[in-house]
Parts: sequence; structure tokens; C-alpha cells
Amino acid sequence: MCTVHDLDTLDEEIIRCRACPRLVAWREKVAAEKRAAYRDQTYWGRPVPGFGPPDAALAIVGLAPAAHGGNRTGRIFTGDRSGDVLYAALHAVGLADRPVATHRGDGLTLHRTRVTAPVRCAPPANKPTPTERDACRPWLIRELQLLRPTLRVVVVLGAFGWQALLPALSVAGWAVPTPRPRFGHGAEIALDGLHLLGCYHVSQQNTFTGRLTPVMLRDVLSRAAELAEIRGSCG
Repeated sequence: MCTVHDLDTLDEEIIRCRACPRLVAWREKVAAEKRAAYRDQTYWGRPVPGFGPPDAALAIVGLAPAAHGGNRTGRIFTGDRSGDVLYAALHAVGLADRPVATHRGDGLTLHRTRVTAPVRCAPPANKPTPTERDACRPWLIRELQLLRPTLRVVVVLGAFGWQALLPALSVAGWAVPTPRPRFGHGAEIALDGLHLLGCYHVSQQNTFTGRLTPVMLRDVLSRAAELAEIRGSCG
């Protein structure tokens, strides 16, 4: 179990991780070959840590970095269409100081909100294996433990993140009921001092087809901000 005592140190350790050979090979291959549109850019090509302040009252949990998104920019949900949708919604409800995220170090600030994922490396076909998910779980557990003094709400984007988060919450000290709650868009579960909200993932498959609309996403994030008692706007 990871025993670091602050999020900055945890993020540094995550960035150095090489535990999953398939993921290491894929993220580095993508970073070397690049997409034509980004051929002049230097890809991150490493595990992607969480993003947001250490006093977050709200956490947003996704799946894994995208090959030409977070794996390129070094920040989760940054540099691809999924991130465009998510950060625009965060800004609309007052949780981000701007609607666009372009790269690590672009100055974007989140208000009492941290964005993270159960898998930290970009997986082939956006599908990490159960073994890779489990190998990455200690990072998420420790992140949750470090956030616990202030964390009040978690929004989970998609069923994969939901299934990965529940056992991590249990190990991190929250009482998760048995049988475990099922994922669904709009699902709202009250744990011991923590509200868990379900939301369809901001993937192109969902946003392009209208399964998840900007209004639906903003509604979930607004509810999360209300439950987390995050008042005022960022910026």
C-alpha cells in the first residue's frame, strides 16, 4: 500500500510508475509515433496523475487517460473532445476558472474539485484489463485517503469507473453496502459522510449520440456542487 503523506508526492510517484508492461509499451509507442495533428508537440507519455487542489470537496472519477489526450498533455481529461465537454461544464457551474483545458501548466484552476481516474496510463483501445485496473488501485486508494478530510462528493463518469471506485472507497475507509450499488446516470448513493453520483461518461460515443447532453452533465455537476457545499464561482 502506498503510504505517501501528501498529494504532490503521490503525484510524483504515480508519474514514475512502470508496473504494467502493456500499458508502458503502449503509452510510449503513442508518444513516439504521435498523431499527425500533434507531430510538432512533445507528448507526455507517462502515467497521468490527478488534477485539482488538496482540499477538494468534490472528486470526479473517469476511466483512464486518452492516447492523444492526457497521454499527450500530461493532465487527465485534457486535449481531447471528452475533456472539452467536461471542462466546459465545470466552468459553467463555477467549478473551473475557464472552459478550456489545453495542457499541463496552462493555468487552469479548479475550485475545490479534483479530477482523477482509476487507471493512470492510456490503454490500447481505451480498455485496461482487470489486472491493470487492480494494479493501479493503490494509487486511487491513497488519493482518496488523502482527500478524505474534505471530500464530500464523488461524481463517477461511467460504469468502469464506478466498478473500480467502490472497492477503493471500501479500503480507504468508507462503508460500502453489500450488495454494491449499481451504476446508472443520475444514481445517487449516500455513504458514510460521502455522496456518490453516477453520470454517463463524457466519451464521444455518448456526447455525439446525445446519450449525454451538456445539460445532463451540468445538472449532475450542479447537484454535486450543492451536496459538497461548494459556493461561489471559480475565477
